[in-house]
This record gives sequence, C-alpha cells and structure tokens, in this order.
Amino acid sequence: MDHTQNRPTPRGMAFETVRSDYLRTLSDTSANNMRPVLERFETSLTHNGTDVVESIDVYDCRRYASSLADDEEAGDIAASTAHTYFDYVAGFLGYCVREGLLDTNPARKNQATENLPEDRGERERQFWDPADRQQLFQFVDRRVDSALEPPRVPSQILERRMRDRAIVYVLGKTGVRGAEVFAVSGDETRNGLRWSDVNLEDGVLRVLGKSRNIEAAPLPSRPRVALSRWQDVLEPPTDEWPVFPSDHAPSKYAQFREGLEGDHSESTIETLLSNNDVDELLREYEVPPPSISTAGARRVMQRLCEDAEIGLGEDEEYLKPHGARRALGDELYRENPTTAQTALRHKSIETTKAAYSDIETGELNDAIDALEE
Repeated sequence: MDHTQNRPTPRGMAFETVRSDYLRTLSDTSANNMRPVLERFETSLTHNGTDVVESIDVYDCRRYASSLADDEEAGDIAASTAHTYFDYVAGFLGYCVREGLLDTNPARKNQATENLPEDRGERERQFWDPADRQQLFQFVDRRVDSALEPPRVPSQILERRMRDRAIVYVLGKTGVRGAEVFAVSGDETRNGLRWSDVNLEDGVLRVLGKSRNIEAAPLPSRPRVALSRWQDVLEPPTDEWPVFPSDHAPSKYAQFREGLEGDHSESTIETLLSNNDVDELLREYEVPPPSISTAGARRVMQRLCEDAEIGLGEDEEYLKPHGARRALGDELYRENPTTAQTALRHKSIETTKAAYSDIETGELNDAIDALEE
C-alpha cells in the first residue's frame, strides 16, 4: 500500500521546490507547457513579498489574473490563453492542497478570477493593418512638414505635431507596450518614459517591462529620427523630463505644487502660479511635468485616426496603442519567430508561439492544401 498520501508535509516550503516536485508528476509535454507559466507566477509572488507556498492567498491570484488581463489588453495573448494560464496555476495550487501545503485552493475563489478578461471564444484582437499604419505614418509626416514651411505655425502647434508623430512612430516601430512609455493611473512606478531612458546613439529604449524589470526595447531608425527631432523642439531642461509630456493643465499645476512643497510656502507657490505660465515655471524650477497617460495616448490616437480618416467605417476602430505591438509581432513572426521573440521581449519562444499560433495554423493549412494539388 502506498502511504505517501498520508505523510506529513513540512510547511514553509519554497515555491521553486514545490514547483519542481509538481512538474515531475506531469508528462514532458505538460511540464514544458506549464513551466514558463509557473515561473512567471513565482515572479509575481516574489514581487509582492510572497516566497513560500503556504503564504499564497486569493490576493496573489487576483494580482496574477490582473497581469494576464494586462497582457490581453496589450495584445500579447488571447483571452482564452489568459484563462488557460490561470488554470495552469490553479492546477498547481490544487496539487499544493493535496500535499497539505494549503488548506484551500485560492485560485478557485470568485474573488481571484474577477479580473480575468472575458473569453468570448474568439481570437479577435485589434491590430494595426500595415496599410493603415503606413497611411498614418505619412499623415503625421505631412503635418510636421507643413508646420515647418512658411508661413510657420505657432510653436505650440509645432510641438504638438512633433510629439504626436514621435508617439506614432514609437508605438508603430518599437513593439513597446503603452504602459511602458506612458503613465499609468494609480501606479507610481509607471510614470512615463524619460529622456534618460532614451539612447538615440545606440538605438535603445530602457523600459519597465511587464515583469517590472528594466528591459531594452529596440529603437530603429524611423522612431529614432522622430524622437531626435522632437527632442530638438522640446529642449527638455533635465534628463528626467518625460518624453511625452501631458497637456492636462490641472495635472501640471498639481505637479508644480508637489515639486516645490517643502522648499517654499504655500502662499509663495500660489503667487508664482498666479503670475506666471505654469509651463515656464516647470522649466525654471526643473520640475518635470506629468507624462501623458495611457488613456491620454488612446485619445491622441483616436484624434489622429479621425483626422487621417483611418478606421472610420461602420465596423472599424481607430488604431489603438496596444494594436501596434500586436501588428509588429505579427509581421516579424512571419519572417522569423526568434526575431519576434527578441523584439517583443518575451522570455520564452513558447510565449511568442502562443501569441501567434494562428499564423502557424494558417501556414499548416496551406501546407496540407498543397499536398492535394
């Protein structure tokens, strides 16, 4: 008789140890599929201060579900894939319950799954059609060119057009996620790309990746030129100036007050704001303004697409920021899956293949059809 089911299991076991034990109970194929998912779940746990299995709770699972929802929003995975990955984690936690490491499975509580994206059983993910993308590139280029020709437009209009063009090229050609370059409401660590993060000479953007590690994103020639020309116009007074400053006046006032708080009295700050332009004050006192937010970037893209007459049909949408990454990955994957993995900064080729499995399926269909010819 097998008595291992009744043996006492020590508490306080490290996640890595239990994960290895669990994977050994699976087939090679299942273990290979689950390993990168569980490794990412472990990274999420570590980031939130959980280092032993018995400490995993519903809030850890809820945060993991939110990260999967972010991936789905960014176009990295389908909603169905998000549910599959969460089920992998739930299966592992069920094993932990059977081994006596957890009393109940926190992933099976309703509160844990509330943030998962809705799975409608489809792979419909908006992404930038190459023709629409090229049309948008040409539109923002023409707007900048016309602003530089006589008669010259006011400086504020030129700055807006330069900034908008840089936004379009960075989204369309680097594979960054919106949350990596724009500010995210409620997340102080994601406050927008800074000029200190931009290396124009080497063609690299330093971004806070999905795993919250600093990652190097590619900066090819066209977005590099757009950023360089935008920097010449913006003339940021410090390297910590946001690459894409917000136009939201109340946010700029609040930022200035916060920047001078402690060094100046409240009455002095208010007098300065009453008698001076807030943009000039931010520069003079070297207080970086807020970055445009992810919501603000979506509004920029909607405005540009309307002006360029892109996506105006009855069933069409404007080109959303997250669709740019999806489209670039699609094109790169067709050329070389490994190149797509590197450009999108996926930790494993399995993640890339899962995101673009529809391409491989289509190519497989073509190959099978060719056999019948």
